[in-house]
Amino acid sequence: MARNKYDEDEFLGKEFNWIQFKRLLSYVKPYKQQMLTTVFLMLITSSASLLGPYLVKIAIDTVIPQKDIKMLIVLALIFLVSILITGICLKYKVRMMSYIGQKVVLNLRRDLFTHLQDLSFSHYDSRPHGKILVRVVNYVNALSDLLSNGLINLITDLFSIVVILVYMFIISPKLTLVCMAGMPFLLIIVFLLKKIQRKAFQNYSNKQSNMNAYIHESLIGIRVTQAFAREDENLQRFRKVSNDYRQSWLKAIRIQLLMWPSIENISVLTVSLVYIVGIYLMGAQTVTVGILIAFIGYIWRFWMPITNIANFYNALIMTTAYVERIFETMDEPITIKDRKEAMTLSQIDGAVEFKDVSFGYEEDKKILSHVSFRVNSGDTIALVGPTGAGKSTIVNLISRFYDIDQGSILLDGIDIRDIKLRSLRQQMGIMPQDTFVFSGTIIDNIRYGKLDATEEEVILAAKSASAHEFISKLENGYYSEVTERGSRLSAGEKQLLALARAFLANPKLLILDEATSSLDTKTELLVQKGIKELLKGRTSFIVAHRLSTIKEADKIMYVDESCIIEAGTHDELINLKGAYYNLYMSQYKMLRAI
Repeated sequence: MARNKYDEDEFLGKEFNWIQFKRLLSYVKPYKQQMLTTVFLMLITSSASLLGPYLVKIAIDTVIPQKDIKMLIVLALIFLVSILITGICLKYKVRMMSYIGQKVVLNLRRDLFTHLQDLSFSHYDSRPHGKILVRVVNYVNALSDLLSNGLINLITDLFSIVVILVYMFIISPKLTLVCMAGMPFLLIIVFLLKKIQRKAFQNYSNKQSNMNAYIHESLIGIRVTQAFAREDENLQRFRKVSNDYRQSWLKAIRIQLLMWPSIENISVLTVSLVYIVGIYLMGAQTVTVGILIAFIGYIWRFWMPITNIANFYNALIMTTAYVERIFETMDEPITIKDRKEAMTLSQIDGAVEFKDVSFGYEEDKKILSHVSFRVNSGDTIALVGPTGAGKSTIVNLISRFYDIDQGSILLDGIDIRDIKLRSLRQQMGIMPQDTFVFSGTIIDNIRYGKLDATEEEVILAAKSASAHEFISKLENGYYSEVTERGSRLSAGEKQLLALARAFLANPKLLILDEATSSLDTKTELLVQKGIKELLKGRTSFIVAHRLSTIKEADKIMYVDESCIIEAGTHDELINLKGAYYNLYMSQYKMLRAI
C-alpha cells in the first residue's frame, strides 16, 4: 500500500531551542502588569500558608507548657487569617490567570492564522490541511495553561521552596541537611528522563498530526469513499493511524509518569530518614517534640512544590513539541509578498504581457519555458491544449499565486511584482472550475466579491449572471443557508453563484479556469450567457477543453511542450491545420458520433 502524507512523521529535531521558548513568553509580555500583581499576591499567599507549622512549634514547645490561653488564641487567629488570605488570593489568581491564558491563546492563534493566509499556494500544495489545522487548534490550546498558570505556579513554587528552607534552617539546620539528601538522586532521574521524554512527546505530536490529517481528508472525500464502497479499507487505515496515536500517547505517558513516583519515593525515604534522625536528636535533647512536628510539616510542604515543578517540567517537555510545530509554521517564509517599492493601482486598462517567462513547480521540471506573448486591453484570450500543459499555470502566474523563475509579467506595462498583491488581485475576477461556497447565506456568498454591496447590487449581479431565477426558488431566496462547499447546490448553481460574485466585483481582468467543463448542456447555456455578458469591456483569459465555447475569442493560444506552439483566431488556426485543428476535429467527430 502506498505511503500517504498522513502516514509520514515529521522530523524530530535536536534539543529544544530555548530562544523559541523566550519567543513564546513574548505573548505573555503585554500582560506583565497583571502577571506581576498575581505573582505578588501569590508570594503573600505562599508566605502566609507556610506559617502553620511554625505556629504549631511555638504552641507545643512554649505556649501549651506555659498554659498561656490568650497566646494560644492569638496563634489560632493568626493561623485563621493566613487561611483567609490564601483563599482570597487563590480566587484572584484563578480568575486573572484564566483571562491571561485565553488572551495569549487568542493572540497566538491570530498571528498563526494571519501568517497562514499570507503563505503561497506552494505551501499548501505539499501539506495535508489536517496537519495545518491541528497546529492552529490543538497545539495552541495546549499552550494556554503552560503560559498562564504554569508560569505563575513555577514562580510561586520556587519562592515557596526558598521560604520553606529558611523556616527549616531556623528550626533545625541538621534536619534540613538530612532533608536535602534526596535532591541529588532526583536531579539524576530528571537528567536521565529528559531526552527520552522529549522524543516520546515529539513522536506523539507527529502521530496526533497524522491522525488529524487523515480524519480531515476522509471527511472531505466522504462522497468518493461511499461511491466506491471504500468504508472498510478506510476504517482499516484509520485503525492504523489511530492505534499509532494511542501507542505513542501511552509510551509518552509511561515515561512522564516515571517522574511522579520517583519524587514520591524520594520524599517518603527522606521523611523516614528525618524521623529516624529526629528521634535520635530528641534523645540527645537537641530537638524538641515541637521542632520535630513542625519540621515534618515543612518537609511535606517542601516536596509539594518540587512535585509541582516536576509537573511543570513534564508539561514543558510535552508542549515543546507543539511550540516547535507552531513556530515552524510561523517561520515558514512568505515567498509571495510585496516589494518595498511596490505600488497601488487604482484602475487598470488590462493589457497583459509575458516576457520570456519560465516557471516550474519543481526546480528540475519546467512547466513553462521562455513563454512570451502580449494581450491588448479588452481582448478575450482562450488557452487550450492537453492536460498538464500549463494552461492553468499561466493564469495562476498572472494572479501571482506563484512567482516566476525567469522573465517578467507586465500589467499595463508594469511588472506585477512591483504592484501590491492586494491591489493586483482586487483588479481581477477569478472563476475556477470547482467553485468554493462558504457556510452562510446565498447573499453573503455573492457579496464575497464586494463586501459592502447593497442587496439591490447583489440582486442585479445575480440577474446578470442568470442566477436570480434559481435563487428565487429557494425557500428563503437570497437568505437561504448553504453549507460548506455548497453541498445543497448543484455544480451549475455554484457556477452561477461564482458568476454573480464576479459580476458584483466588476473586475477589469477576468480569469475563467474550466468554468463550464462539468456542467450539463442546459446549465452550460445559462452559464455561457452570463459569461458572454461578463466578458464585455474586460480583458479575459479562458481556460477551456470544450472548444465550442471559445470560438469567438480574440485569440486562441495552444499550450503544449512548455510553450505556446500556436496562436491566432479560431479561423486562422483551423486554416493552419496544426495542433488546434487536430484537437478541434477530434472533438467535432466525437460530437457527431454522439
